[in-house]
This record gives sequence, structure tokens and C-alpha cells, in this order.
Amino acid sequence: MSAATIQFGPVGRLGRYAATHVRIVAIAWAVVAVSLGFLAPRVETALSGAGWEATGSESVAARTLIEQQFAGNSSSALMIVLHSPSLTVADAAFATTVDRVAAMAKADAAVAGVTSPTPGASIAADGHTAIISAAAARSPKEMVLAADRLKGPLKRLGTGDLTVSLTGASGMWSDFNAANRAAMMKSELFSWPVTLAILALAFGSLVAASLPLMLTIIGLIASAGVLYLGTLFADISIWSMNFALMFALALGVDYALFIVVRYRAAHFGNDMKPADAVGVAMDTAGKAVLFSGVTVLISLSAVMLVPSPAFRSMAFGIMVAVVFILAATLTLLPAVLGALGSKVDNVALRWVHSGEHRSPFFTRWAERIWARPMLYGVPALLALIVLAAPVIGMETGMPSIKVVPASDSARIGYTQVQAAFGPGAPGALQLVAPAADAAALEGAAKADPGIANVLPAQSSTDGSHVLVQAIPRQDPSDPAVGETIDRLRTDVPAPALVGGAAAENHDLETALGDATPLVIGVVLALGFLLLLVALQAPIIALVGVVTNLLATGAAFGVARLIFQEGNLAGVLRFESQGFLDAWGPVFFFAMIFAISMDYTVFLLASAKEHLGHSGGDPREALIGGLAHSGRVVLAAAAVMVAVFFTFALSGPLPPKEMGIILGVAVALDALLVRLLLVPVALRLLGRWAWWTPRLLERALPDVSFGHGHP
Repeated sequence: MSAATIQFGPVGRLGRYAATHVRIVAIAWAVVAVSLGFLAPRVETALSGAGWEATGSESVAARTLIEQQFAGNSSSALMIVLHSPSLTVADAAFATTVDRVAAMAKADAAVAGVTSPTPGASIAADGHTAIISAAAARSPKEMVLAADRLKGPLKRLGTGDLTVSLTGASGMWSDFNAANRAAMMKSELFSWPVTLAILALAFGSLVAASLPLMLTIIGLIASAGVLYLGTLFADISIWSMNFALMFALALGVDYALFIVVRYRAAHFGNDMKPADAVGVAMDTAGKAVLFSGVTVLISLSAVMLVPSPAFRSMAFGIMVAVVFILAATLTLLPAVLGALGSKVDNVALRWVHSGEHRSPFFTRWAERIWARPMLYGVPALLALIVLAAPVIGMETGMPSIKVVPASDSARIGYTQVQAAFGPGAPGALQLVAPAADAAALEGAAKADPGIANVLPAQSSTDGSHVLVQAIPRQDPSDPAVGETIDRLRTDVPAPALVGGAAAENHDLETALGDATPLVIGVVLALGFLLLLVALQAPIIALVGVVTNLLATGAAFGVARLIFQEGNLAGVLRFESQGFLDAWGPVFFFAMIFAISMDYTVFLLASAKEHLGHSGGDPREALIGGLAHSGRVVLAAAAVMVAVFFTFALSGPLPPKEMGIILGVAVALDALLVRLLLVPVALRLLGRWAWWTPRLLERALPDVSFGHGHP
């Protein structure tokens, strides 16, 4: 079949152009990779370890005011804990270490000043524990970096059984980020060979299997360079790079699988020349990839509604990676396929050509569903409903100290402070108000039943304000502390602000809770609209969105049973906090929905293509769509599940939550939704699945997932 007899759409023409202009495309991507790759190595040190706050909240306003009026003694200040079971502050060795610790902290440019241990405030009643406070002279981001620098040298100042541990909010985020970064990198390194092995089985060729990894590497290099440029204008969370890497690998695999399989079907199965086969692949699978990529971007853009720098920058990092993966898939991959031609199957396994065009297994599976839809659909639906039911009792909260490894300085110091000063001591609330309201401020704090101790008021440098430190009765992660904060904000004088690390966490948790319904609503609405445009059929578009929601709910139901209830804690080696981290419902929902829509678009686009080729036969739409896309959906899901489950092997809790939730969601979505429920829905709905009102048909742009002949 020659190019003259084939009519390509815009995506197909772009792919064919890339396949016939390999040198131009290669040079363009080389320029992108070299220019942005030059900046990529700098990104690790430029990214922020802070940003876990609710922009515009009362706690952030309190921190800003305290930094200005109280010489940096805000929640970002470093808390350094000295503890010895045998020595007390009265012993010379203890006093000498205190001096050395103070001198080291004071020498750091990020420290504005040092407050030595004070009896009744920062020296324990038994004298075995003392706290040095190092005031913040820099932004929260730079204070976390200061904690990175100082925690090791400070720890080495300890002698014998006298330990020196850096804790406090900045110290905790430093250890939290470091532990999670190390765990995620370890998981990612482990996932690469697993991914390659699954790809080799899926493609049957090592050359073909290497193509998704090529896209991933190119996308990551370019993304890292863009993220570094972004740090020149705003703080970007260090987590953005980790998530970008994960999504680049997952989507690079998905997109390459669909396009390469379709290319091989056209090239080997229909005897097309490489350039024509590329055009056909891009006109069908490539168009589905484009819609899928836009859907992913839309889902993640909804996270921007969360008023927190950390979450917005994480979403931005993933979106940057998706843009580059999408661009490389639509241009670089076709160019490489055009250059390889038949060599795409080099270093092939024996079954390389089996089922390439139409999988016999999934043809039989689709025929069974067509014959007995209820037999397969009802159990799948019931299983998802049962798994989703625990969501009703799901609790969320900001990370407790349990997410930090027990051997890290922040957790050691935290535990020592609690033992010496009480459960709420690591999360002191900071109440700041004009000096005229000092008495009322102290009175409100002392009268609150949730406050265990109130330290003497401090005057600001110019005498205009007072700062009162109030120690809660409970651990900072206890929900009762949030209730205390809300009560205090009602009881203190009107100009007063209630801040501190615990208040910042409480405000962020509240912001996440407030944003979650909005984010979910936006994701669902925009996802439906995009499916509507892609499929031109409102009923099946709605089915796609609702089934996505079912898989997502089931994944969170499983997450509650594991992480909130502590089931499998021994097997997965974690300590349950009694809740899920508060960012899970909003952030993981957007990620799960984005990934699920991949499979929805690919399956239903294939079904729509076969509907068109068959003259509107719903049976051929179901059987042909599943026969052509089922094997690839299963292979892509296997890669994603393998990638995500490697995170469940990581030490810290947050990567485990992410790995389990995303892995379970993808597995359920592929096995129960895309390969069962959606095909059953297509069978039961018949022609109604593809019905479009005339008014809507005129309003929607004409989108088809096929190539035609003149």
C-alpha cells in the first residue's frame, strides 16, 4: 500500500513527516537534550525541601510576622536537642558541648542568633535534656537546607552517651525529604530492570523494548533542565523531580507500547513501508496518545487549585515531564521507527509476531463477554464496590514523626523532647499579638483545656508585639491539637495570630480538605468533556468517567485497610499512623485518574475505530477494540504496577502509601474495569453507547481514530 492511497490526519502527517525527516527531528531533539541537559545536574541542589504550607493562611502570616519582629524565632528555627541519661546541664562535659553546639549553629549564615538553654523553658526538670534554638535568618526553604548541612556535624559533637540531635520543623522536613528521596531513588533503580524485562516480554524484541526507555531518558533530561530554570523564579519542591521520573517512566512505557505495537501491525501485518506504517500508527494510536496526554495534563492541572507551593510545584514537575514525553512520542518516536524500519524487531524472541495485529486470546475473551456479559460484569462490579466501601471511614492527617526513620536526628530529638517536656512540646504553638493585648493573649492560652503549659511572653525587638509559646497537651499529630488551634483562634484578641509548625500543618490539612471536592469535581468534569470530544458519544464518555471513579475508590478503600487500620504492617514494614497522609485524597486521586484515563482512551478509541470500519456494528466495536488493545493495556498495566509496587518496598511510609495506592489502582483499573466492566457496558448499551444527539454532534469537532482511503 503506497502513501498515495492513504489519507492521513494531522497527527498521522506529523508522524510520517518525522519518519521521513529523521535527521531534522534528531538534530532538534539533540539541541533540546544538550541545552537542557547542561542545566539538569544543577536541579538537585536548587529544588526546595520546604513549601508544605497553605499559602495565605493565618499560620504563614504568623510565621512571617515572628520572623520580622522576633529575630527569626519562628517555626522555621532549628531546634537542637542535647540529651544524656547520665550527665546533666550542670556537668562540665554537658556545658562544654552546649557551647560547641551553639558556636557551630551561630557560625552558619542561615542562623540569625542562638538562644541557649533556659531553666523552666528549655532545660528539663531533671537536667538531662536541653534545647538550643537557632533562629531563622533565611526562608523556610533555606532553613531546610541549613538543617541538611548542620545535622551531621552537630550529631558528631556528641560525646559518650551525650547525644546532639537536630529536630524541629526544618529538621523534620530535612530528614523526611532525605529519607523519601533515597527510598524513591532506590525503588526507581530497582524498577528499571524490572520494566525492561516486562517490556521485552511484551514487545518480544529488545530493540523495541528499549524505545520506551529512550523516551523516558530524553523526557527526564529535558524536564530536569526546565525545573532548574523554574527554580530561578519560584521555589519548586524536591519531590517534583521524583514524581516526574516516575510519571515519565510510566507514561513513556504506555505511549511507546501503543504506538510501536500499532506500527508493527501495519508494517509487518499489512506490508506497509515504514513511513506509511508510522503514519497509520500515529493516526490511530498516536491520536489516542495525544488525547491521553492532554487528559493527564488536565487532571494534574487541577492540583494547582490546592493553595500550597509544594503541591503546585509537584504537579508542575509532573506536567513538565508529561509534556516532554508527549512531544517525544509524537515526533522522536516516529523518527526512530522510520529509521529502524524492520529492525525494530531485532534481537527478537520467538513469539515476536504472535498476536501483533489481533490477539487471539483477547478476541476469545471479548466473544465470551459478548455472549454472557452479566456473568463477568456483576462479579467485577461487586468486587469494586466491596473494596471501595472502607473509604467511608477513611481518616486523613498531616505526617506524624512516624514517617521519619527511627535512626534519624529529627525523630531522636523529637522523642527526647517529648520525654522531657511532654507530648506536645515538639509542636509548640506560637501566639503573636500587639503588645497591648499581652495579658489577654496569655490569659486565653492558659484558659484553654488543650494547653499544658504557657511560657512567659517575649517582647519583639521594637516592643510593638508579644510572642507567647503555648505547649499543647497532645502530640502535634493528634487531631485534638487541631481543635485546640481552632479554639484559640476564636478566644484570642482579634489582632492576634496563632502559628507554629503544628498550626501550619493544621492549616495545610484544612486547605487540602477544602480543595479536595473542588479538585475531584474539576478532574471529573474536564475528564468527561475530553472523552466526549474524543469519542463523540456522551453515554460511553460518562461510563468511562464513572468506572474510573470506581477503581479509584477501590484503591483508597484498600489503602484505608492497610495504612489506617495497620493490616499488612508487618509484611510491608511500616508503623501505622492511624490515618492516611492528608495529601492522598487530592494528589493521588488526580494521579490515579490521569493514569486510568490512559487506558480508557486507548480502549475506547480502538473500539470507536472498529465501529467506524464495521459500519456501526457494536459487536465488532467491542470485540475488535478489545482484541487490538487488550494485550497492550495489560502489558502497560503490568509495567506500571511493577514500577509502583517497587515503592511499596521502600523504607519510609509515604512512598509505601504512594506505591500501594497507585499500584492497586492500576491493577484494578486494568483487570476489572478496562478488560471487564467497560466491555460489559459496551455490550449492554449496544448502539446506545455510541449515540450522539444531533445538536451535540454539530457542536463537537470531528474526531476519528482511524485512517482512510480516497
